[in-house]
Amino acid sequence: MAGLSPCGLVSLNHVEVVQNHANETDVEKQFQQPDEEDNFDYSERGQWLRAALLGATDGLVSVASLLMGVGAVKTDVKAMLLAGFAGSVAGASSMAIGEFVSVYTQYEVEVAQMKRDKSIGEGNEKDTEMGIEKENLPNPFKAAFASALSFSVGALVPLLAAAFIKDYNIRLLVLVAVSSLALVMFGGVGAVLGKVPIVGSCVRILFGGWMAMAISYGLTKLLASSGLEL
Repeated sequence: MAGLSPCGLVSLNHVEVVQNHANETDVEKQFQQPDEEDNFDYSERGQWLRAALLGATDGLVSVASLLMGVGAVKTDVKAMLLAGFAGSVAGASSMAIGEFVSVYTQYEVEVAQMKRDKSIGEGNEKDTEMGIEKENLPNPFKAAFASALSFSVGALVPLLAAAFIKDYNIRLLVLVAVSSLALVMFGGVGAVLGKVPIVGSCVRILFGGWMAMAISYGLTKLLASSGLEL
């Protein structure tokens, strides 16, 4: 140190300060990235996730329950498949129309409220329209398409499970088993995408499906045993 001039000491101190600042910056960057991922707003996925998951689950449970109800009084596989196909087409159409009307109503309400808010704050109709176009508003057409498509996909599971099995008892067992497995998968996918507990989501959707199939089978069986010809 005896051979260093005051200028040399100043330079060394400056280098140390720069290096320390660079190290602090690297540490901040390492901790900043996980925070940004943790702060991701998963509610942005809510619109399409709700429509898709609800459609798939509804399609699976509705058609599986319909097949179980028909299977309670009819052993013919053709009767079950015909009823299941009609139910899948009717259900997909109903889901699409219902989702379209619901989301379009939500869209109109949000647009009307935005117009009121922006007109009060700016008083410029042209700017208000431009601001509305930039907003992330719900799309009724996308929601309707997602619901119809997901319902059809869900309905295919029980239809395919029962289509190629001739034995009546085995057909019903396979129908329940395949539908249960698909329900657990739907619940797991929805939980992962929405960042919610997986076990609770799977259990809820599984028991809900079991209840729907059991009620459909039991009530139809009871109705047939009361003497009503089907």
